[in-house]
Amino acid sequence: MKRSGAIAAAYLGLTFVAGSAVGGFGHWIYQARTVRADARRATADDYRRRYLREMETRLKLNPEQLAKLTAILDNTRTVFRELSEKHRPEYDAIHQNQREQVNALLDEAQRAEYAKMVKEREARRKGFQRH
Repeated sequence: MKRSGAIAAAYLGLTFVAGSAVGGFGHWIYQARTVRADARRATADDYRRRYLREMETRLKLNPEQLAKLTAILDNTRTVFRELSEKHRPEYDAIHQNQREQVNALLDEAQRAEYAKMVKEREARRKGFQRH
C-alpha cells in the first residue's frame, strides 16, 4: 500500500508541474504584444516634442526658458544639417567605393541581383528621409 501511495503522489506532483508549465506558457502567449500594421515610425519631430515635454516637466521650465531651449534646438539642427551637407560628397564617395568593391567580387548574375538590392535600399532610404 505504501508504494502505491508514493506512486499516486508522484503522479499528482507531475500533473501539477505539467499544469503549471502549460498555464505559464498560455499566460505568456496571452500577454504577448501584437504587431500593428498601422503603427508608424517615430520621426525626429516626435523625439523633439518628447524631449521638450520632458525638459519642461522634469525641470519645471518657465515659458521664457522653453522658448530659449527651442531656439537652441533649432540652431543645433541647422548646424548639424550644414555639417551633413558639407560632408555629403565624402560619404557618397565612400559608399560608391564600397559598391565598386562588392561588385568586383560578384559574378554577373550576382551583380544583377545586387543592383536590384541597391535600388530597393535607395528607395527605402528616400522614403525615410526628412522633408
